[in-house]
Amino acid sequence: MPELALNKEKLDSYKERAKELVSRMTLEEKVSQMLHKAPAIPRLGIKAYNWWNEGLHGVARAGTATVFPQAIGLAAAFDEELMETVADAISTEARAKFNAQQLYGDTDIYKGLTFFSPNVNIFRDPRWGRGHETYGEDPYLTSRLGVAFIKGLQGRDGDYMKTSACAKHYAVHSGPEDIRHSFNAVATKQDMAETYLPAFKACVEEAHVESVMGAYNRTNGEPCCGSKTLLSDILRDEWGFDGHVVSDCWAIKDFHEFHWVTKNAVESVAMAVNNGCDLNCGNIFVHLVQAVEDGLVSEDTIDRAVTRLFTTRMKLGLFDTGAASPYNSIPYSAVDSNEMKALNLRASRECLTLLKNAGGVLPLDKNSIKTVAVIGPNANNRKALVGNYEGTASRYITVLEGIQDYLADTEVRVLYSEGCHLFKEKVGGLSEPGDRFSEVSAVCAEADVIIACVGLDPGLEGEEGDQGNEFASGDKPNLNLPGLQEELLKIAVASGKTVIAVNLSGSAIALDYADRHIPGIIQGWYPGALGGRAVAELLFGKASPSAKLPVTFYKADEQLPEFTDYSMNNRTYRYMKNAALYPFGYGLTYSDYEITDVKTDTGKITENGVRITANVKNTGKRELIETVQVYVRYEDKDAPNAQLKQIKKVRLNPGEVYGLDITLPYEAFALADKDGVFSVNPGAYLVYLGCSQPDARSAQLMGKTPVKLELTR
Repeated sequence: MPELALNKEKLDSYKERAKELVSRMTLEEKVSQMLHKAPAIPRLGIKAYNWWNEGLHGVARAGTATVFPQAIGLAAAFDEELMETVADAISTEARAKFNAQQLYGDTDIYKGLTFFSPNVNIFRDPRWGRGHETYGEDPYLTSRLGVAFIKGLQGRDGDYMKTSACAKHYAVHSGPEDIRHSFNAVATKQDMAETYLPAFKACVEEAHVESVMGAYNRTNGEPCCGSKTLLSDILRDEWGFDGHVVSDCWAIKDFHEFHWVTKNAVESVAMAVNNGCDLNCGNIFVHLVQAVEDGLVSEDTIDRAVTRLFTTRMKLGLFDTGAASPYNSIPYSAVDSNEMKALNLRASRECLTLLKNAGGVLPLDKNSIKTVAVIGPNANNRKALVGNYEGTASRYITVLEGIQDYLADTEVRVLYSEGCHLFKEKVGGLSEPGDRFSEVSAVCAEADVIIACVGLDPGLEGEEGDQGNEFASGDKPNLNLPGLQEELLKIAVASGKTVIAVNLSGSAIALDYADRHIPGIIQGWYPGALGGRAVAELLFGKASPSAKLPVTFYKADEQLPEFTDYSMNNRTYRYMKNAALYPFGYGLTYSDYEITDVKTDTGKITENGVRITANVKNTGKRELIETVQVYVRYEDKDAPNAQLKQIKKVRLNPGEVYGLDITLPYEAFALADKDGVFSVNPGAYLVYLGCSQPDARSAQLMGKTPVKLELTR
């Protein structure tokens, strides 16, 4: 397979061409190119270019494009290959749209090839509104999926990048949203090394990500978009980052307006650029002309930044014409094609996570059902399909529509009631609270089985100010189902009929009532424009569930530390002390498995790592898609819980056996000390190989435990 990085000769030529081009610009022209809306410079043959584009789970905000499941849903697939395939599809549509837009002279925002994705922040607290943009709470999983996504976006051509990816928000950024412009995230060196930095490091060193975006907040006192520690010492000097750094949008004015680390705009832009921020999402960098005249920034520093930016544009082939880049010929017909729809449906299927299936209530048998009731505020809610930073699909299939379509050729009748508002006490403005409860009671009374669709949508959890969020600037005030949704579930349960709960949300919800009273529970995330079809197929057995939780589902928010506390103590599965409702890494299938013949090539951890072999067999009667997970725990009272260190997706027909052969690298056993320095400590280690965490709650839910291996160092 081709290398991820461009070949050195080509890269050197881009840098030289960029340097020569920049040498012919005036100071004012250079500064103009450091804004996200970079104007044309006709005398130098430079076209206008807008750097700001979004591609979190599909090309966003620029018309029709495939809307894949939201990032957290893609993460639930635990599948690096799928993630790269989806990202490659996104970049294909991006090129197709870009080629058409260029043909018609359109250089507006969201029309470029530089994407502010992926978001590899750690989802450390389920109340954070933007957590559904991430790949969950685990640094290993986030690293693997972030690298895969970048591979797909940037391509493997060797001479040209397909699109430019951006790892964001660097670093230590996960709420609260309403104070992000003034907040100082305090993290120990140990937590930085073990939790907050690994995914960014992997994106730089393994995936050669072209861009890194700074966060709004301060980290340990330094504003992230002007942090010498983050941008210079770690990113460039330690990791060898060779791309460009972009500020989060209008973040640099926060330096003097809210962080109070500078006195005015001129000082703020000087701090940002001197510490390595090359591109301003916003317009405050216009003050760089004054900063140079005042001696706060050298023109050589400006040249360095602008050269980096034009190197990126040259890598994308924006200064080469015709057939030079293989991506220039991608036609608009690649957008929203049948192939894209098929991939989107596959991704939707593989993100759905089965949390409970008491008595094998799922899949449902359509031949034994006369009437299905589909109820709940998310049953017919398009917003709950897509999450935020979304594009526009040519068709949306809600859960209600998916079930109606699936049963269209049968005698089964589908009844529908919204049941309640998503978060308000009533649906009608002049009505009394609970104004749809009599209707939902009637619908449930008529049904043989009830599909209750509850949860959130991006109007309740998301970025500050992004979609007019109802709660706490996008953050959740608690983990409860909002409004009257739990009362809705109680009405369904009281009917005495079989109830299946489908929760659509981008984050963990306290589903304790549902877990105690409802036999079948599906976590659907925001499953993409075709998500309703995927849910229907899973409910009736055309598709099988295979996803795992990329975040912990807590019993209640009382289990959580203060939202503003960035210490990892008692946070996420790696450090939490209480039992989860549904643990990280957990998810059921419609089949079953056994893992046998587990062997290691050594009983001692060496610098060559540890090779593990095993046989994984599908012992059920249906196709099995499972994620083999390997966890490592150092046997010390102060060590973290067992941590995920390897994943392998396996697909097996009934009776089929897969020969697993993996190597845990030496680094998989390393822990950071108080100074953030990694080492493999002497002593005993436990390695667990299975399809879940090795915790007691996972064992209870799965009905089996991972195989335990003992190693020493």
